[in-house]
Amino acid sequence: MNESTGAARPVRVVVADDQAAVREPLAAVLGLLPDLEVVAAAADGHEVLAAVAAGPVDVVLMDLRMPGMDGTEATRRLSSDHPEVAVVVLTTFADDESIMAALNAGARGYLTKNAGRQDIARAIRAAAAGQSVLDREVQARLLAAARVPRDPAPRSPAAGSGPAELPADLTQREREVLALIGQGLPNRAIAERLFISESTVKTHINNLFAKAGVRDRVEAARLAIAAGLA
Repeated sequence: MNESTGAARPVRVVVADDQAAVREPLAAVLGLLPDLEVVAAAADGHEVLAAVAAGPVDVVLMDLRMPGMDGTEATRRLSSDHPEVAVVVLTTFADDESIMAALNAGARGYLTKNAGRQDIARAIRAAAAGQSVLDREVQARLLAAARVPRDPAPRSPAAGSGPAELPADLTQREREVLALIGQGLPNRAIAERLFISESTVKTHINNLFAKAGVRDRVEAARLAIAAGLA
């Protein structure tokens, strides 16, 4: 918060891409938005880590395939050494291996380079606020993967015996929120669908995460599908 004006501080962003033809225009376009401040541009993971160390940085917009240190390894190191910095992946790759490697490394968002400026800006803002944003294609792949039977199936009563059981203490509203997470909806869309505020949605999500023992929206989506809610 800017103390003199009361205005919210811009989100400080590092743009990382090994191609200058992508990196420089993207940094310039994002820098035009009043609530974003591009503080550095990086050509590989080493430059990302150096920019974050020089800080302060709120969000890194991270390409995956970069020489030297790639985006996945850079994300892993940021998650370990700078957990306060959120990573949003922006890449041409939407294969299962790339998606899961990035998310397991700690990425908070995952977009393909088909995303428009507003989509990218929205994902950066969401990541800075502690939320996750996934490209629709990425959501579809995660949900498809969640439908594949696994052995063992941790939340099923028995293999092949029916849908996973939800915690008995989940409220009806928490079940509704979980179902909408399973459909890939972000917090704002959930709020609009249920006619409640985004802050109330966040409260329900925190409660259901704690009750269900899930760590993030990806796990929550898997649970919703396994339980037959999505």
